[in-house]
Amino acid sequence: MGQTIQINRTDVIGDVVIVDTDRTLTGQDGEVFDGADQSARDGFAAELAARIFEEIPGVDHVYVMSNTVTVRRPGGWGDGDLARLSELVTGFFRFYPD
Repeated sequence: MGQTIQINRTDVIGDVVIVDTDRTLTGQDGEVFDGADQSARDGFAAELAARIFEEIPGVDHVYVMSNTVTVRRPGGWGDGDLARLSELVTGFFRFYPD
């Protein structure tokens, strides 16, 4: 149940990953999360940020605006961490995984 979010593009710029999706996750204002304690707020962006902080060690900043998710992880990104981030984003609106 739910639909898979498609990732249109992923850019890695140093410690920052920018994920462009085919679904709107927030309004145009965007939401900033600078740690897992801030992701305890309500809403889709807060839930996605909480999952990212929980699942990917070292992440210290998540910004969600409209259909874009920006994540910072000091020390860079390995292929496994990028794959896990993609899984978290694409499966975010799915209630029952395959």
